[in-house]
Formats: sequence, C-alpha cells, structure tokens
Amino acid sequence: MDISDLRIALFSGNYNYVRDGANQALNRLVGWLLENGARVRVYSPTTKTPAFEPAGDLVSLPSLPIPGRSEYRVTTILPPRIKKDLNRFAPNIVHVSSPDSAGHSAVRWAQRHKVPVLGSVHTRFETYPRYYNMAFLEPVLEAILRRLYRKCDAIVAPSDSMAQVLREQRMSYDVGIWSRGVDKHIFNPDMRDMDWRRSLGLQDDVPVIGFLGRLVMEKGLDVFSDTIDRLVRRQVPHQVLVVGEGPARSWFESRLPRAVFAGFQGGTDLGRAVASMDLFFNPSITETFGNVTLEAMASGVPVVAARATGSESLVEHNVTGQLVRPGATVEFADALQAYCGNPELRLAHGQAGLKRSEKYSWDRINRGLAETYIRLIRQRQAGSGGVPYRAIR
Repeated sequence: MDISDLRIALFSGNYNYVRDGANQALNRLVGWLLENGARVRVYSPTTKTPAFEPAGDLVSLPSLPIPGRSEYRVTTILPPRIKKDLNRFAPNIVHVSSPDSAGHSAVRWAQRHKVPVLGSVHTRFETYPRYYNMAFLEPVLEAILRRLYRKCDAIVAPSDSMAQVLREQRMSYDVGIWSRGVDKHIFNPDMRDMDWRRSLGLQDDVPVIGFLGRLVMEKGLDVFSDTIDRLVRRQVPHQVLVVGEGPARSWFESRLPRAVFAGFQGGTDLGRAVASMDLFFNPSITETFGNVTLEAMASGVPVVAARATGSESLVEHNVTGQLVRPGATVEFADALQAYCGNPELRLAHGQAGLKRSEKYSWDRINRGLAETYIRLIRQRQAGSGGVPYRAIR
C-alpha cells in the first residue's frame, strides 16, 4: 500500500472559516496528500465568509455559533446526508481533528464500518475554562476527551511535550508525533524591514517585544500585559508590537495603551512583521505545538515562552530563548529585561533558534503522517488494530 491508495475522511471543527495554526496545518496536509495521489474528503462547518479557500473537497456540516464566541461554530449530530456521503466516498481511514459532536459521530461511524481512526490533537481544550473563571470544568472536559481518544486506533500530537501529557492523561496507548513545519520563504531574517517598523512609529534603537496570535484570552493576554506593566515600572526601555486580531482586541488595547497594534498580517506581510521584532513573547499554555514560536525562531528572533506543551519542545532554555514557569510575571519580566538590555544576547539566541528551525520540513512531516495512516490500515487489515485502551492497561 502506498499514499495513492489512501482515501481519507477528515473531520475538522474549523477547516477554513477562521484562520488559525491548526487549520493551516490541516489544509497544508490535505494539499500535500492530493499532490501525492491520495483522495481526501473534508467534513467541517462552513460560513459564507471563510477566512481562506480550502484545500480539497469540503462538505459542510450542520453547526451552531458558540454563545459568546459567535465567530466559532460547534457541530451537531451527523445528518443522514452526511452519512450517505461518507458511504459513497468509502474511506479506508478516518481522521478526526476536533473533539466535537461530529468527531464523536465520525468515530462511531468508523467503528460500525470497521475503518481505522486517527485522532490529531491541536490545542489543549481542557485548559480553556480557566481563562473564563470556570476551571472546575477541566476534569469534565478531560474525561470527554479521553472517551473520544480511547476509541481511536491512534492519536498524534504536534510535539514530544504534548505527547507526554496525553500519555500521562491516559488518552491512548498509541501516541505519535505529527509535528509542524515552517515556510522558510516567508519566515526568515531577510524579511526584517526597518522602514516598515518606522512607519508604525517604532524606534530603531529601542527593542521591540512582539506578540503574534489570535487576540483571545486563552492566549495568555493577561499574563502578557501584566508582564509589560512590570517592565514599565522598572523603567526598562522597550516597545510592544501586537500582530493579530480577535474579540479581545479592545481589552488588550486598553491594557497596553502604548503598544502598536498592526492588526492581521498574512503571507509575506506576516513574515516581515515577525522578522522586524527584536524578541518574541509567548505566555500561552494552550498550544500543543506553538506555530508562532517556530515562526519567530525561523526569523532569527529569540523567544521568551511559558514552560508548557509545545514551546517546551521547541525552545532550548538559555540557547534559543528563555522558558519561564507559566503565569510567573516576575520571571517573564526578568527574561525580557535581560534581552532588552543585551543586543548581543538577542543576536546569539536568535541565530541559535534559526539553526534549530531548519529541521522542521513540511514535506518530511506530512509524509510521516501519511505513513501513520498506512500503518493503521495495515494493522486493521491484519486484525491487530482498534484494541480498546482498557485491554492494554
């Protein structure tokens, strides 16, 4: 069996209606699979105003807007038309990338039709409630996730650190890695543009601390702003550049009145924005990989990040950046202050990060996932796939 024999039904909670790192990776995967002869059919909620054109055939799933976060949608049960479409497509593997209702239904369909299932983990959903004063829900969400992933033949995580978390949470007996790559044509030190920086009112001789990501509270906006407050009180010369959009932008602007908000940037504009930073600050703990961290490293920018899944696998402490205990604003401020006052250290760690980023090739990474698909299909054909988790504890 080779890649051209694959028929993949991919279920996503957000394939292209709001742009994020997870669906960018999924679209890149689908494009790569199609180029290599596989057949792919994607099932996801859709909107009339998608963020970008999807790769591959996209089938719209019924969905409802999430209360309070209407830009996102949650799927309902799979209607008969979707099940008929699945039957006609006749996948030889199902890939579930979101633990929503459609994902659970897709796993049940696969079990009935004796089709292997791969689950991919893209974010730490169980940590989200703590950002909305509902941390008591975390054990409940973790139990729901465990119920889904234990029914999969295997699951994959974007980083070694996240894979270890999944093992500790007893999510599956078969946990692999589907990492992330970086586009070196977009993210590289040559994209640095001081004229663009000046056009935003940023000075050449004052270090720029950058934030990149969707402006939502679960990205650690409170920790970021509290840390910047400490730098202000310490009278550390610095400037802040925020790249991204989201529902928490007005809150973030009120907390960082001196920051420059560049809004959404894409393609080469995004590469220019990242390379034009002097250091990158990522306090988030919800990412399973941290695409933005890798993009900063590929741009030759040192990183200060929370010691959490994703960043912990990317950033080498005191070599390519600094890893700090999550939420520790004093320690974050110490790390940022060290970089602000030492351009030689910024350069050394930025160059080390650039070198480390070179091993993240999209072709190698996506080929590895295709090989995982093939392995699971062969295991199922041999009668060794789909072993319940409880059978091997």
